[in-house]
Amino acid sequence: LFFSGQVVSLVGTWMQNIALAWYVIELTHSAVAVGFLAFCRFAPFTVFGLISGVVADRFDNRRLVMVTQTASMVVALALTVLAFSGAEIVWLAYALAAAAGTALVFDAPGRHALTFQMVGRQELPNAIALNASLFNGSRVIGPAFAGVLVAAFGVGVCFAINALSFLAVLTSLWLMRVSELVKLDRPKEHPTVLRSVREGLSYARHSPQVRLVLAMTMVVSTVGFNFHVLVPVLTSETLDAGPRTFGLLSACFGAGAFTGALLTAALGRASWKALLLGVGGFSLSLLALAPLDTVAACAALLFVVGVCFTLWTANSQSLLQLSAPDHLRGRVLSLYLFAFAGLAPLGGLFTGWLSEVGGTQLAFLVAGVTGLVMTLVALREVYGRHQRAVLTQA
Repeated sequence: LFFSGQVVSLVGTWMQNIALAWYVIELTHSAVAVGFLAFCRFAPFTVFGLISGVVADRFDNRRLVMVTQTASMVVALALTVLAFSGAEIVWLAYALAAAAGTALVFDAPGRHALTFQMVGRQELPNAIALNASLFNGSRVIGPAFAGVLVAAFGVGVCFAINALSFLAVLTSLWLMRVSELVKLDRPKEHPTVLRSVREGLSYARHSPQVRLVLAMTMVVSTVGFNFHVLVPVLTSETLDAGPRTFGLLSACFGAGAFTGALLTAALGRASWKALLLGVGGFSLSLLALAPLDTVAACAALLFVVGVCFTLWTANSQSLLQLSAPDHLRGRVLSLYLFAFAGLAPLGGLFTGWLSEVGGTQLAFLVAGVTGLVMTLVALREVYGRHQRAVLTQA
């Protein structure tokens, strides 16, 4: 049920993401404006990121996701009205992007925790990988459709399709047999919200594995994963192309991410080796992408970037979920999402500024170097921890 509902909904979500970015760049012709769109989309992760985990740990995950998906549908309807009205109101697009981000920040930890409830501990790494394959498979189809539809009919059609697509995921959640979900070991009484946040932070601080995953995710994501800014600018400025090419490049990244998800699912278990291989390959691919100025070459490299991206992120999520106790899982996931997107507003503005100063070449270069540095730091930490464990056993 979950899989079938997400198949429909996520395609619509990616169509909306592509259409909204193109809407802004067509009105403004500015990389900084697209960066500010990213700021609006991800600012809610900065404001509500830690609180969302507390909510996920206190409320029924299935019902929480139904509420957040309904809110996202309302935002899509509002974007549809804006687009078809013909009003060129950029600030309203920013406001609706922020509203969508607010719904997403509360949706994500609840949805990830619901994945655990659907499959249990043993099958969790495989389920996360398959969920990533679904997410990234839609990243192929959605942008490809969006590029064609935007060129033919404008952005409003994409927003309308996304609004309708939420009916599929809401129906699938409503039809679930709640009795078959894995029961969670949660306390009946909860501390204050502030104390709950502190508990999550304390757990992460005193867990070396969790701390390292979160630190690496925060740095690499903030500086390196700003494709919502870079790909539109790469298309319109560096390659001097239109929405069809934008959709093609986004789909190539999605195809790579889908392939990486299938590879992760085939591995069947989470590992530091796969995580480090993913983040290292991701960073090297960004460096290789920096000097390119042809569509074919950029498309090929974006495919490789996508493969490595999913190896990195799927293994990160699995390691965190498997290490977290039931009553803290939502907060640990919210910390991961905060690390991944909490500083994205600043990252988007920074990337937009780099693109204005030195083009996408400079932005990809800075992203790649930063990612490689963090990969080396993580390698040293993981290798040092292994060596200490061997010495202790000896």
